[in-house]
Amino acid sequence: MAVDMAILLRIAAILFPIVAIVLVGFFYGRRHDPEMGVANRINMDIFVPALILGAMASKSFEPERYLGLATGAAAMLLCCGLVAWPVARALKLDWRTFVPPMMFNNSANIGIPLAVLTWGEAALPAAVILYSVSNVLHFSIGVHMLDSKASWMTLWRNPTLLSAALGISIALLGIPVWEPIVTALQLLGNVAIPLLLFALGVRMRHVRFNDLSAPLVGAFIRPLLGMGIAWLFASLLQLSPQDSAMLLVFGALPPAVMNFLFAERYHQDPARVAAIVLIGNLAAILVLPIALTIVLS
Repeated sequence: MAVDMAILLRIAAILFPIVAIVLVGFFYGRRHDPEMGVANRINMDIFVPALILGAMASKSFEPERYLGLATGAAAMLLCCGLVAWPVARALKLDWRTFVPPMMFNNSANIGIPLAVLTWGEAALPAAVILYSVSNVLHFSIGVHMLDSKASWMTLWRNPTLLSAALGISIALLGIPVWEPIVTALQLLGNVAIPLLLFALGVRMRHVRFNDLSAPLVGAFIRPLLGMGIAWLFASLLQLSPQDSAMLLVFGALPPAVMNFLFAERYHQDPARVAAIVLIGNLAAILVLPIALTIVLS
C-alpha cells in the first residue's frame, strides 16, 4: 500500500504544475479574454524552436539513439488514423473532421512538460523527438487530409521543424556549438513550456458541451487505443524501458490544439473539432494518471 501511495503522490506531483498553469490560463482568460494570437505565434516561431534547438545542440544529444522511438511514434500515429477512419463512418462524421484529432496529439503543450516532470531534463531530447515526429506528420499528411492541393513546402516554412532539422544535423555532423549559445537557446526555451500550458488554459474557456458523441470517443477511446498500439510497437522494436514508457505516455496524450487551428483554416467543421480537442484535453486529467501509473509501477 505504501508503494501505491508513493506512486500516487509522484503522479500528483508530476501533474499538479501542468494542471495549475492551465487553470491559471483558464481563469485569466475568463476574466480578461486576452488575444493570444501574437503570444502563440511568438512561442511557435521563437521559444519552441529555441527549446528544440537548445536540447539538440547540447553535447549529450545522440540522434541515432532515438531512431527506434521515432519509428514507434510514427507507426502509432498512423495506425490510430487508420482505426479512426471506420469509427468516423460509424459516428456519421466526415472523416476529415474526426481522423486528424485522433492522430495528432498534444505532444507540445502537455507531452514535453509531462516528460520532463516525469523523467527529468535528461528526457527532454526524447520528448522533442516525439514532438518533431508528430509535427512533421501533421504538417505533411495532416494538411493534405484537409486540402489535397496543399504545398509540401509548408514543411520548410515551419520554424519548429527547421530547428529540429538543424539540431539533428549539428548532432550528426559533430559540429561544436559555443556553450553560451546553447545557454541562450535554453533560456529562450524555458519560456515555451509555461506559455504553451497557459495558452491551452486560455483556449479551454471556449469549451461547449453539445453533441458529445465524437468528443467523448476521442477523449477516452483514443488514449486507450494509442497506449495499446504504443505497447505493441515498443515490444516489436525492442525499445529500452524508458523509451517504451515514454512511447506509451505519448500514445495517451490528448488531441493537439493545432487540429482546431487547421480545421479553422481549411473550413473543416472547426466547432466540432474544437469540442473534440478541448474535451479530450480536459479528459487528460483522468487519462494521464492511468498512463503514468502503468509506466511508473
